[in-house]
Amino acid sequence: MFDELIGNDRVKKLLRRMLQSSRMPGAMLFSGEDGVGKKLFALEIARALNCRLPQGLEACGTCPACKRILKINYPAGDDSDDWKGIIWTDHPDVGLVVAPKRVLLVDQMRAIENAANYRPFEGKARVFIVEDADKLNENSANALLKILEEPPPTSHVILLTSRPAWLLPTIRSRCQVIRFSPLAAAEIENYLTQNKIADAAEARVRARVARGSLSRALEEDLDDFLEQRKAMLEVLDALARSDDRLQLLRSAEQLNEAQYKDEYETRLDVLETLIRDAWLLSLDANAGIVVNEDVLPQLKSVAKGLDSKRPAIWIGQIEEMREQLVVNINRKPATDALFLTMAAASATELPAKRRYIIK
Repeated sequence: MFDELIGNDRVKKLLRRMLQSSRMPGAMLFSGEDGVGKKLFALEIARALNCRLPQGLEACGTCPACKRILKINYPAGDDSDDWKGIIWTDHPDVGLVVAPKRVLLVDQMRAIENAANYRPFEGKARVFIVEDADKLNENSANALLKILEEPPPTSHVILLTSRPAWLLPTIRSRCQVIRFSPLAAAEIENYLTQNKIADAAEARVRARVARGSLSRALEEDLDDFLEQRKAMLEVLDALARSDDRLQLLRSAEQLNEAQYKDEYETRLDVLETLIRDAWLLSLDANAGIVVNEDVLPQLKSVAKGLDSKRPAIWIGQIEEMREQLVVNINRKPATDALFLTMAAASATELPAKRRYIIK
């Protein structure tokens, strides 16, 4: 029942055509932002393939098979050993694998290969979903290659990722790639209000700041977000004036306080969104497309002093630092360097690439 899923109508049409032609690929890669519904779509495929009372080509959603497929038996504890195998749903032909820690393991891929070679126990097809497939390292990716190259006709492997570029080319080339778009703010807002998750005013704010991700809209603590945004607005204001280095250093200090340790990358996300909004306003874009429309006066004030090049430079510098986070940089001096370099960014050329301090 794809109609019950939010957004990505293009993907729904594509999957329906595959089901109609009975040519559902044995290996697929669902690529798109976190929280846009990739796993729900994968589970809906599993239901369509195994439903006992299909409605045309789609699952009925009410038969025992459909209900059991949606019940995923995640381990109760955090012990990594409990996460090293296939995590089965209540249906014996549908399972998932999740990285126990930082990477997906060779043994997990071998478990998929072994299970995929069995005929379905109960339904018509076996479906294996690999969450965060970008966590495959070279060894585990190579262990998965064989089943991707020659999947049994009754088995399907679906990889989910928000970072397709991190996957080995050999993995991407063996999968049917299906790209998911971010959800429209209106789609998220309607979901929140229709399901009485938030009132109209709160739903509008949540939908706007979710950046196309339903899970982000649902999980975001609004008070925490507003606090984060206030702090990042101070950074943006200091950057726009470029001479308030003291405020930038204070903001860098705050960003690295222990209480905000788990919010570091989230705050960078918020800062990027604010920069994009101010950039749009500096180009006289329609205020209706601004994400943080509830702080429009502050953004317009910042936008007055911006040219069209500095925001692009700032976003590039933040993204460059994100790449460095993967190798565990020392965040305190790196944040100082980032903010001061952003303040000094020339309006006519990109600065030389910085090298951050590695722990």
